[in-house]
Order: sequence, then C-alpha cells, then structure tokens
Amino acid sequence: MTGQLHRAISPDDVAPNTHRGGDIRVLLGPATVCATSGFMGIVLVGPGEQVNEHYHPYSEEFLYVVEGSVVLDLDDVPHEVSADQAILVPIGVRHRLRNTGTSPARVLFQLSPLAPRPELGHVDTEQAS
Repeated sequence: MTGQLHRAISPDDVAPNTHRGGDIRVLLGPATVCATSGFMGIVLVGPGEQVNEHYHPYSEEFLYVVEGSVVLDLDDVPHEVSADQAILVPIGVRHRLRNTGTSPARVLFQLSPLAPRPELGHVDTEQAS
C-alpha cells in the first residue's frame, strides 16, 4: 500500500501481522500515511493469546487498553492493565502482551520515534509458538 496523507484508516484497510502473536495492524505509519515520526495501530489478542516478547531499541511504546484486559510483562515483571488504562514501555525494555482473561482484548499502541530503518525497529527475544 502506498502512503497517502489525509485519509482515515480502519483495521480492515491493512493486513494483519500475526508473526509475533495476536493480530497486529499498523494504522498510521510510513506505509499508510507517510508518517515520519512514529506509528500507531491496534492489536487484538484473544483469550489465551499473546504477543511474544520483543523490545524496541529506538522507540518508546504507549499502550492503551480499549477493551478487555491484558498482562504486560516488562523485563519479566507482570503488570495488569484493564480497559481505559494506559502504560508506557520505555526504549529497550523487553515486553510481552498476554491475554489471561476470558474475553478478547483490543489495545491501541503508538511508537515513537521511528528506528533509522524498519528492520531495526523490533528485536524478537521469543519465538512464535
């Protein structure tokens, strides 16, 4: 998809990324709207699912739970985050997002600044199961 400025994006407009777990969709970013300072998206995590552990060497990540609840492991320390709560993942902190509940979770995420190159943005520390 070629990025275009000034257009609304829905989760149905972008392909899901499931290789880390969950259903991750970048809504606003370099590829969708030519963003230059970061990106924003949504992750859907079903009961018993997780987004595998990784870290961002260049970006902070802001998470806001829209619906449901999750456990966010930050350097192996669990933090429960419920609907209408937000949490910060600092640069370089290993993190994993788990849905330990019985209903789906919908989490908004935003990362900034961008890594110098897209392939440097995430470092996986856990393999997909």
